[in-house]
Amino acid sequence: RANQGWHPPGRSSGRFVRNLQAFQPGDAVLQLQLAPLQALGFQFILAVGRHAGDLFIQQAVLSAQGGEVLDDLGGAGNSDPRPGPLRAVRMEPMSAVISLPDPLPRAARDPRVAEREQHKLAKRLRRQVGEAIADFGMIEAGDKVMVCLSGGKDSYTLLDVLLQLQKKAPVPFELVAVNLDQKQPGFPEHILPEYLAGLGVPYHIIEQDTYSVVSRVIPEGKTMCSLCSRLRRGALYNYAEIHGFTKIALGHHRDDMVATFFMNLFHHAKLSGMPPKLRSDDGKHVVIRPLAYVRESDIVDYAQVRQFPIIPCNLCGSQENLQRRQVGLMLKQWEKDHPGRIEQIARAMGEVRPSQLADTTLFDFMALGRRDDAPLPDAHAWLAGSPADADADPETPTV
Repeated sequence: RANQGWHPPGRSSGRFVRNLQAFQPGDAVLQLQLAPLQALGFQFILAVGRHAGDLFIQQAVLSAQGGEVLDDLGGAGNSDPRPGPLRAVRMEPMSAVISLPDPLPRAARDPRVAEREQHKLAKRLRRQVGEAIADFGMIEAGDKVMVCLSGGKDSYTLLDVLLQLQKKAPVPFELVAVNLDQKQPGFPEHILPEYLAGLGVPYHIIEQDTYSVVSRVIPEGKTMCSLCSRLRRGALYNYAEIHGFTKIALGHHRDDMVATFFMNLFHHAKLSGMPPKLRSDDGKHVVIRPLAYVRESDIVDYAQVRQFPIIPCNLCGSQENLQRRQVGLMLKQWEKDHPGRIEQIARAMGEVRPSQLADTTLFDFMALGRRDDAPLPDAHAWLAGSPADADADPETPTV
């Protein structure tokens, strides 16, 4: 509204100027004129902020050396929500500009808006988890699902959403939360039992001192994740077998799956990732990842809304030299520079075209375009670089 020349009632305001060449100290200006006027040496004592979905005037405290405050056009307490024009003061030389704080998001100012956004977030997570379960056949009637709970935001979200879906699911299934206490020093053992007891969900705490094993075997400064993961997986698989669980649910999300794809690409030279559903190597267990379609940023927001009692991982999560951390930083930068890129990569992982790659075990390139009477190629002859009958007739020209 500033471009309409509006001024706060009862305030002196000076001229409203659109042409920078005709600008004088004390004149009102458009917000888009800030940058060129600063370059010309003008210092502003007022700025436009946002409040309750509209604009209002905020005052910036600046040095007045070499200049003069011409008018007071109002401050953050101005009862009229409409913006007044910006006031400029000539400064010789120009002093430093003090940036105003970023305006709060609308949801942070209006509880009703915040409640609607939280409802939308919860609904989106339920829909995405439900879609993943249906797309990959993760849960069937009569399943006994072991939900692996670590105390992090991902596993808390997984359990919370599955409990909501269980109430209205088309098939009956059982949920049991299982945590592995690795006997890390300072681990708050009481948090998870108290939380799970409060929910009324069946749970069990497995106690196994993997921390001492990892600390003894892995040299200081080296990555502990590989050994820790194997020990943890073995303990969970063993418990699942003993107690008859038909599915093991893990809290890996969409961003984890994309990061694993690039980890395998960069460090193992293979196109593979973290599937939404898999059978363990021994064939005894089916592992599911119901958060396969959920982005990490939504989980962060959901964990804050639900106020989960997060337990930080001090064993491996604090190691700064992890390769996965480097891949994560790369993906975050990509997403910042090109919003939506992680989602595109995640979708591409579900649109694999073997004929457009080079894996001979996935696509029969040998049969492609081969004549029926043509013999199979002799790899040795091709590697030798000479035709099979070269010794018979050395004068025969070769192509």
